[in-house]
Amino acid sequence: MNIVPIIQARMSSSRLPGKVMKQALGKTVLQHVIERVASCHNINDVIVATSINSDDDIIAKEADRLGVRVHRGSLDNVLDRYYHAAKEAMADVVVRITADCPVIDPHVIDRLIQHFTDNVDRNFDYVRGKGFPMGVNAEVFTFSALERSWNEANIGHEFEHVTPYIYTHPEIFTVELVKNEQDLSHLRLTLDTPEDWLLIHTIYERLQKSDTQFILLEEILELFAQEPELLEINQHIKQKGLGD
Repeated sequence: MNIVPIIQARMSSSRLPGKVMKQALGKTVLQHVIERVASCHNINDVIVATSINSDDDIIAKEADRLGVRVHRGSLDNVLDRYYHAAKEAMADVVVRITADCPVIDPHVIDRLIQHFTDNVDRNFDYVRGKGFPMGVNAEVFTFSALERSWNEANIGHEFEHVTPYIYTHPEIFTVELVKNEQDLSHLRLTLDTPEDWLLIHTIYERLQKSDTQFILLEEILELFAQEPELLEINQHIKQKGLGD
């Protein structure tokens, strides 16, 4: 199977514009995400999918600098952008990653991909983690499910968020949730607000490693156990829902 991670990125975040080009330890958020995804097993290409808007030229240049393929498409119709990126890469399976997850754990991505490939006889269309912190998760789905979504989606948030058409239609698609051993879904490790950035930047400063090593989820949990006050930085932030 040709398993292709596609990282969606844009500069025009409403709550924290330019967030993917912010720097921690001398690297952009986008670089941290790319390097983590590229270290995963059983993947082929890594693609950054950004928009054709001039504001996103800087994202394309950063991906080029890092030697990663770039696909550019619609700013608002991310489903269309994803579909054409996956089609161009001749992907059999797509791994959806968002560029606002600078501490995404490659071990978690590997686990989800492995679950998908180990159960190929069960014909999963879509696999996602459950109980992982926000920002430490991924979605794995077939190109055929993506293509059907592209053909049949007709609600605004289905175009913006890529996969809702799949996981809200279990009568059409086989959806599998891989449960984390501990429910950590209350933890917020995504990057969407200044408070999120303060927490992410603090994590990198506390747990910085060499260029060849990554801060993993278990180490972040240990840090929170030692400094529980860090959780107060962004615990009040509410994640936007579908359609917001």
